[in-house]
Amino acid sequence: MIRCVRMWTGEGGDSLFEEGFVDLAEGMRGDSVGKPVPAVEISFQETRSGGSYEWHQDPVPRFVITLSGTLEFETKSGATFTLHPGDILLAQDNSGTGHKWRLIGDEPWRRAYVVYKKGADLRFRPANKEEKV
Repeated sequence: MIRCVRMWTGEGGDSLFEEGFVDLAEGMRGDSVGKPVPAVEISFQETRSGGSYEWHQDPVPRFVITLSGTLEFETKSGATFTLHPGDILLAQDNSGTGHKWRLIGDEPWRRAYVVYKKGADLRFRPANKEEKV
């Protein structure tokens, strides 16, 4: 199971988020092997420690895979969540008030942006209230 936070634009125009995971299927040898998600583009970026980014939306729906660094995201409502290395952000808040983020700690934020094909099964599953991701 890979932790994933989905962020989208709600009906009121504010960004909302929910925690969940990327659903992986059991392979024949007991390996977790996920069904491929068709990708259109991949790119990489790094932000030095201490970095932040004020209110914005993501330009296109995409996965943001955190390779290093810990950061805190905030929505206009004041709700926050934290991403750690290995976590995935499913960024779908491409309109509205958006979100902001800031790096926590001394590590740079290294990440991969993966733009997925429209209509693809993204394998995101919301976590149950009792389930810790």
